[in-house]
This record gives sequence, structure tokens and C-alpha cells, in this order.
Amino acid sequence: MKVLAMVALALALSGTTARAADPRYPNWPCTQAKVPEISLAAVWAGPALDDAETKWKNDAKITALVAKLSARKTPMDEAEKSVKDFLAASADKTTNAKLLFAGLFDTLNAQRSQVMNGLERVSHKQREAADKIREEAIQLQTLQGATPRDEAKVEALSNDLIWKTRIFEDRNKVVRFVCEVPTAIDQRLFALGRVIQQEME
Repeated sequence: MKVLAMVALALALSGTTARAADPRYPNWPCTQAKVPEISLAAVWAGPALDDAETKWKNDAKITALVAKLSARKTPMDEAEKSVKDFLAASADKTTNAKLLFAGLFDTLNAQRSQVMNGLERVSHKQREAADKIREEAIQLQTLQGATPRDEAKVEALSNDLIWKTRIFEDRNKVVRFVCEVPTAIDQRLFALGRVIQQEME
């Protein structure tokens, strides 16, 4: 019965067995509410970006800096210093500031969407895995109660269930960790936007 107890505990602790908090997003696995996109007004109080929203990709320096700043491996203090150094050396600070922020907004929003779509795909697979584990747990109970009992089948199904339950639990741990990523992206964009606006003043 140990196997079934382990299965029951894994499924009970799993967020994938609970109903989604928001019915609009049935596969959203995180406790944080799903906000599909960051709104510009929430992170930018500077001048209107106008054509900077499309033009930033035409500037090689801006695109290279955006790639560096939007990478999560770049520490925030280093990213903020790069923004200050770049804008301090800019002849047209306002234009470059708008281009830089437009690039960050575009890139980080896209990164965020990618992470969120991945989370929903994994969550959907976890739901399917939970259903399969439940089915096998019922089969195992039936085999354990059968007379005569087929020990080889009981052992094979027990081992299969243990393996599937471990994979299921490991994926849940990864999901919980990745759920923090969209918030971290929001915070990075907000912090860098604030530095860019300060440097424009």
C-alpha cells in the first residue's frame, strides 16, 4: 500500500489537481494571477515612445544593449550601470532613451510570453500525467485485491507508478520555480525603465 499512499500524497500536493484560480486560464499553474502582457503605462511614465517601438531594431548599438540588459544572467547593478553609461555618452539622450526602453519593453514582454506559454504547456501535460497515474493506481488496487494475486504484475505496475510519480513531482517542483520568472521579468523591466527615465531628466 506504500506506493498508493505515495501516489495519493503527490496528487494531493500537486497544484495541477486543483481547479485553476482563474477560469479564463485553465492551464495556468501558478498562484500568481496570470497577466498575459505588461502594459506600457505600468512601467513607463516617460515621453511617448512613438516610432521608437519599431525603430529600435534598426540601431545595432541599441539591439546589442537590449540583448545584454534583458538577459536574466546580467546582474541588475551591472544592467543599471550599462544604461547610465550608454545614455551619458549619447548625443541625443531622449531619442536613445526611448529607443532603449522600447527595445526592452518589446524583448522582455516576448520573453515573458514564452515562459508563460511554456508553463501552460507543462501544466496541461501534468494534468494528463495525473489522470494516467490515477488510472494506474486503481489498476494496482484491483491487482492487489485479486485472488490468486499475480505478484509479477503487481511489482511491475508498482515500479511503473513509483517512476511516474517521481517524474510528476519533479516537474511540479520545476513549475513552482519557473512561476517566479514572469514576476522577475516584470521587476527587471520596471527597474530599468525607472533608471532610463531618471537619466533622461
